[in-house]
Amino acid sequence: MKYAAELFGTFVLVFAGLTTAVIAGGEVHNVGVALAFGLSLMAMAYTVGPISGCHINPAVTLGMLLAKRIQVSQALGYMVAQVIGAIIAAGLVLFIANGVPGGFSASATGFASNGFGLHSPGQYSLAACFAAETFLTMLLVITVLGATDDRAPAGFAGIPIGFILTVIILAGIPITNGSFNPARSIGPAIFAGGWALEQLWLFIVAPLLGGALAAGIFSAIRKPKA
Repeated sequence: MKYAAELFGTFVLVFAGLTTAVIAGGEVHNVGVALAFGLSLMAMAYTVGPISGCHINPAVTLGMLLAKRIQVSQALGYMVAQVIGAIIAAGLVLFIANGVPGGFSASATGFASNGFGLHSPGQYSLAACFAAETFLTMLLVITVLGATDDRAPAGFAGIPIGFILTVIILAGIPITNGSFNPARSIGPAIFAGGWALEQLWLFIVAPLLGGALAAGIFSAIRKPKA
């Protein structure tokens, strides 16, 4: 049940966000795309959160693992479910996008894939993109860890988590197209192919590093119980 919830939650997040970016991006621009991802995450926090905790992001799952809130076997199952959900979502978005006259090419458009260098929206360097993905993901994961801590106010975690995702995507779109979630990057890259797959490693490694940093920082700043 928990794995199905993670698959479904990731599907909703990626489907809503990617559909907005690919199909409606010209109308809603960066703010609309950021809100699509952030509000989807907020909605899923209250929908699948009671079932699985609503990680729907391998970087969050790694942070939770290092914070000793879940076991290794559960973390691996979550990550697999998240990636599957993202791939299904990306495939459905591509199917819908192909409904326009003349069709739609994921490889020609990039399919809202994440990239660096020439494939960064602002042509930011590999190092700059790696730093942005790492430290902005750290902000997301440390917010999740804090908002879901057993001493945080109950019932409100989805609000700050949804807001912080919106903020970091607003910051990250000009740099990398805003990933902060390996599953979100894997889904469209599989269909775009080419450079998107070649550069995919950064959008797996950097967010996972950000999740690990968040776990370490949160452990250091969290006051032990008396």
